[in-house]
Amino acid sequence: MRSTSLTEAFPAHTPAASQIFTTVLSHGPLTRSEIAGRTRLSAAAVTKAVRPLIESGYLLEDVDEDARQPSLGRPANPVLVDGGRALFIGVKVTGDELIAVLTDLCCRIRVARHVSLTSRDPRSVLASIAGLVQELLTEADGFGVRVQGLGISVSGDVDRAAGAVRYSPFLEWRDVALAELAAMTTGLPVTVDNDVRALTVAEQWFGAGVGLSDFAVVTVGAGIGCGLVVHGRVVAGANGVAGEIGHVAIDPAGPLCHCGNRGCVEAIAADSAIVAAVREVTGVPVTDAAEALELAHGGDPGAREVYARAGEAIGRGIATVANLLGPERVIISGEGLAAYDLFAEQIRDAFTAAAFGSAARCDVRTHPLPFEEWARGAAATAIQSFITADTH
Repeated sequence: MRSTSLTEAFPAHTPAASQIFTTVLSHGPLTRSEIAGRTRLSAAAVTKAVRPLIESGYLLEDVDEDARQPSLGRPANPVLVDGGRALFIGVKVTGDELIAVLTDLCCRIRVARHVSLTSRDPRSVLASIAGLVQELLTEADGFGVRVQGLGISVSGDVDRAAGAVRYSPFLEWRDVALAELAAMTTGLPVTVDNDVRALTVAEQWFGAGVGLSDFAVVTVGAGIGCGLVVHGRVVAGANGVAGEIGHVAIDPAGPLCHCGNRGCVEAIAADSAIVAAVREVTGVPVTDAAEALELAHGGDPGAREVYARAGEAIGRGIATVANLLGPERVIISGEGLAAYDLFAEQIRDAFTAAAFGSAARCDVRTHPLPFEEWARGAAATAIQSFITADTH
């Protein structure tokens, strides 16, 4: 495997420089005066920070726009990020496969790979990650650009600062020092984060959350997850756990959840809960979410009622987020959106009924994402770590 000596330090050594670069990354191209306006930094500070970023090739100056007239003493040409200046790898670990992507600095996917897992043992998974990373490093050679970081996302309780998976129920992992182990086996700087938080970073920097100070990402599928951005920062919580709306109990007499409580949103609306409820209500031995969905789309009233109840639970969970945090937007995503037509109305009705006052004006929208987007979220955390590593 390759040595971390092949990676380089990002030339934004201050919080201001990092802020300027991320602003251009998310909103560019921007002129220096536009950057100053967005960051509330002085023109001199912007000019000082932009110069080394241009010299090192991370920012490019667009000199082709004839319509822009240069102001006296300071270029009015917009600057933009050179996405091809660096590459990153993102890996999403699920219970049965690895999804990996090679992205550029703007988090655009260049190559995607899927690999099935034969075992959930951490050592076996780590070996599979290392093999997949080696494949993507070889792909990166074809672009002639170095890979500067690896991001890995895992469901469950993940301590990003420590690089450790504290508990992942789907993988049955406890206290796995994944960042340290993956760095040793791949030779890359590694960032490990919760999968929903990673997806939220991607939405904040590159997606439907760009420009928003306060928003939430709610994922529907194998679990019910929630990533939160408050005052422009992704919230991790004091112990790495925040936004767990999947474990908001909405029905004390409801089904037992794997967390030990009853009536959690996840115990009603997660894929496994829906499959179990459809089997019980209809008597049809469906084995997975696809079969349950097919039954409901075929018009089975019992199956459709299960999805309607799931939608109500999700809507009430989203309302809890809106009532507590007052986000500008809630983005609903995840593989469970394949059933969105079956519970969209119930999500909206339950949200409207349970949201208090002006919280009901929150912009609730759906953003279907292919599975590669989860891996792209992991890559986004690697990009974030690369840009901000020396600025804390």
